[in-house]
Amino acid sequence: MKKIFRSLILFFLFVHFSNAQSLQGDGPYSQLIIRGVTLINGNGAPPQGPIDIVVENNIIKAIKVVGYPGVKIDDSKRPQLKAGGKELDCTGMYLMPGLIDMHGHIGGQAQGAEPDYVFKLWMAHGITTVREPSGRGVDFTMDLKKKSERNEIIAPRIMAYTAFGQTSKSFNPLNDIPISTPEQAREWVRANAKKGADGIKFFGAEPEIMTAALDENKKLGLGSACHHAQLSVARWNVLHSARAGLTSMEHWYGLPEALFDDRTVQDYPLDYNYQNEQHRFENAGNLWSQAAKPYSEHWNDVMNELLELDFTLDPTFNIYEASRDLQRARRAEWHEDYTLPSLWEFYQPSKISHGSYWHDWGTEQEVAWKKNYNLWMTFVNEYKNRGGRVTTGSDSGFIFQLYGFAYIRELELLREAGFHPLEIIRSATLNGAEALGMDDKIGSVAIGKLADFAIVAENPLKNLKVLYGTGAIKLTKDNKVVRVGGVKYTIKDGIIYDSKALLADVKRQVDEAKAQENYTIKQPGVNK
Repeated sequence: MKKIFRSLILFFLFVHFSNAQSLQGDGPYSQLIIRGVTLINGNGAPPQGPIDIVVENNIIKAIKVVGYPGVKIDDSKRPQLKAGGKELDCTGMYLMPGLIDMHGHIGGQAQGAEPDYVFKLWMAHGITTVREPSGRGVDFTMDLKKKSERNEIIAPRIMAYTAFGQTSKSFNPLNDIPISTPEQAREWVRANAKKGADGIKFFGAEPEIMTAALDENKKLGLGSACHHAQLSVARWNVLHSARAGLTSMEHWYGLPEALFDDRTVQDYPLDYNYQNEQHRFENAGNLWSQAAKPYSEHWNDVMNELLELDFTLDPTFNIYEASRDLQRARRAEWHEDYTLPSLWEFYQPSKISHGSYWHDWGTEQEVAWKKNYNLWMTFVNEYKNRGGRVTTGSDSGFIFQLYGFAYIRELELLREAGFHPLEIIRSATLNGAEALGMDDKIGSVAIGKLADFAIVAENPLKNLKVLYGTGAIKLTKDNKVVRVGGVKYTIKDGIIYDSKALLADVKRQVDEAKAQENYTIKQPGVNK
């Protein structure tokens, strides 16, 4: 109880004495002027500042250059605050469009991660829009989506992509009926649209069913994503999906299969069992090495066709990173303070939990996965270089990847793949908005768009680590170790949230859960 009381006192002191907004957010205001920022826009433009940004009733009305670096600003030439307006002094800070997570699961019952916990971790990292590619059901997600639209909860904007075939008590006419015909597929797609979903998340199905579902979805103008599961990929890979109207792919499954030029299925060991998570992920680490070589004729042909189809790649590099460096992912410094006990338990080696495939994971598996990443990243980077759309998604809640933190790690991995930091910000903002069909509203800082911003005190182009909630480590001139960064303000729909206060509230939730269970995070196999 003493620990809980102390954490609560520290939390309330932090909120009271920081230059913070209330935990619930402040605004929206009839007028909001953000003063003195350096703008890193989502359109690939270089940084520019100092700039004042004027927002009125959640719409950007003016973006005004107000001076030059190192020169005192003439206040008489700055936008003037109207009665009832709000000024936010961000002198010297960096402002980006609100970040977009294109693969964000809103927690999970198996993980014990409820929406409030997940939402605050996302918002604390500047994420203002999330595409949920399947979850606890369309009713659950749509309820949260509507509450977020009305700003009744602290949450990013939610784009709901229902898992294909997923039903609920109110989901008629196909409740509890497996989809086994093309007409049933079309009927399900129409019902999903009627429920208000923004799109569909596919895992694969028989070719005639996939063709019918994607065709109907395209007619309705909704988005689509697919995790091309191994159970269906031999007959239906990424090229089949893109030709049929799929708008985006997740991860990379189905892409190497489209690149095969001397086989039709991956080289499965003859004792392979898909239900064995060790088999599944261990052999996936050898998949890219079986595909056509980079820049070969077939490799280029597949890429060029996907480019012609305006297809979107959402690689989610981070969610597989433990495969190439398990110790790094497991020992990430944020786990102790921000990972719930139930989520930590879910991550542990298991023959049951999805993604807990550490039955016998060692050097050989990690080396194979490092080579796998090299080939995968080569394709994604070249796709971007040739004008293809690459977005940023995290798929957190599995495999030691924590909501919010994992998204920033995804940015770092795009850098490793060869993206310039400005290309990374575009991937995380404007590219996501375009893929969602929302680039007229979000994704860049432009007059007429919504007031979604992420503001940080440090330059994220120089070091992406300053976007982590835990910040980045620096050494001062007098040899003092300090932490810098962490998103300062997240602004969504014109409402100002103190990102550090949101993160402090997550820590409070974790501290309380640990105290109730007398729980201490331990590494697998230690003190059991």
